[in-house]
Amino acid sequence: MSISLNPYLIFDGNTREAIHFYEKALGGKVMGIMTFGDMPADPNHPLTDDMKDRVMHAHLKVGDADLMFTDTFAGMPYQPGDTIQIAIHPKEEARAREIFAALEDGGQVIMPLQKTDWSPLYGQVKDKFGVTFQVNVPGEQPQ
Repeated sequence: MSISLNPYLIFDGNTREAIHFYEKALGGKVMGIMTFGDMPADPNHPLTDDMKDRVMHAHLKVGDADLMFTDTFAGMPYQPGDTIQIAIHPKEEARAREIFAALEDGGQVIMPLQKTDWSPLYGQVKDKFGVTFQVNVPGEQPQ
């Protein structure tokens, strides 16, 4: 069984500033930055110009470690100090479902497991201890 974990840092509109700060401070390399505006438009949920510029996902490589970042979505609560989640990347969908179900026991589903533009199976759950996990089956990587 292969699985990897990484911290996922959440900011309120200043992810770009944070990722470049950590890039310099930790000697890392920015692997990619994707904004909410980079995603396909959804007429049922139009984005404001401010939201289009917010970072949906960013990846900073520091040595062998991966740090991932995001900005909050408009209207989502943001509490400084409660801004780190654990991202889990099981390779098999069945294992992702097992992990999600175990974490959900006594906890709260934030986003049910579902197919997304970047993953065949992705969801978020807060466990009974208040720790939020993102379960993400890696999608096909472009060649």
